[in-house]
Amino acid sequence: MKTIFALLALAAVANTAIAAPQQSADTVKPSAASQYPNSGKVLEVIDTAMYTYLQVTGDKGPVWIAASKTNIAKDATISYPNGVVMSNFYSKSLNRTFDAIIFVDKVVSTKK
Repeated sequence: MKTIFALLALAAVANTAIAAPQQSADTVKPSAASQYPNSGKVLEVIDTAMYTYLQVTGDKGPVWIAASKTNIAKDATISYPNGVVMSNFYSKSLNRTFDAIIFVDKVVSTKK
């Protein structure tokens, strides 16, 4: 009889642990600062059917970034995540080659 009560108590504790799982590092949302560690002032905007190309001030001079089509105006301050850098990228839609361009998922306008 003691064994049955011990097993029932153990099962109740186990069910409580399963019902309320702990939050793991995978489920914690990263902060906005880690999502968008880069920022700058927009110097030029070129829109195409699928992408928006933005020339942005950077630590080492102006950089070009490309993101899914978005509504960002010249002189806006934006933040953007790290992306994939492509050298000598040729854009068919612009008939233009960029020495280097960073492809990012998204850009966000920031208020200062």
